[in-house]
Amino acid sequence: MVLHMVLVILSLLPLLEAQNPEHANITGTAITNDTLIWLSGKWFYIGSALRNLEFKQAVQKIQAEYFYFTPNLTDNTILLQEYQTSEDRCVFNSTKLGVQRENGTLSKFEGAVEHVAHLKVFMKHRGFMLAFALEDKKNLGLSFYANKTDIAPELLEEFLEAVRSLGMDESEIIYTDWKKVNEGCVQPAAEAA
Repeated sequence: MVLHMVLVILSLLPLLEAQNPEHANITGTAITNDTLIWLSGKWFYIGSALRNLEFKQAVQKIQAEYFYFTPNLTDNTILLQEYQTSEDRCVFNSTKLGVQRENGTLSKFEGAVEHVAHLKVFMKHRGFMLAFALEDKKNLGLSFYANKTDIAPELLEEFLEAVRSLGMDESEIIYTDWKKVNEGCVQPAAEAA
């Protein structure tokens, strides 16, 4: 019986080594075509917990944001079209995100700097997280998105658990306030479909 248990444990070692247990509940798995299709459509930015001061200051200005993901399955990119209410103004931005399927990350270039985020999806509750700089305690961060602004309590708990697992406090979370959305940022129903 003991030999059997040792063999089972030894057979699982490659799986244990493949994941950083510290971030196992945050880092996702490989991104497939099904994942990209699932990500298609409209998403709402719910909130973030960020240690990078520059990113934190930028996020503090965001009152509300929604965006559309349009994946291209053949060239491993996602067209991102975002509508943001920031300091009572509507800001529109469009860019392409790179998809690194094997390691489950998305990336975006700002000039010569590439920002990489681990993607973690919650299919049951229609939400996802992006985790940044997980190995850098001074710059790590976590952003949270859902397909609607009134999220399921279970989905919020997943986000809070992830924040705590990074050693961050819930008081570090900055949430959006959908009561402050600029009406110019709300697309007419015909365009949103």
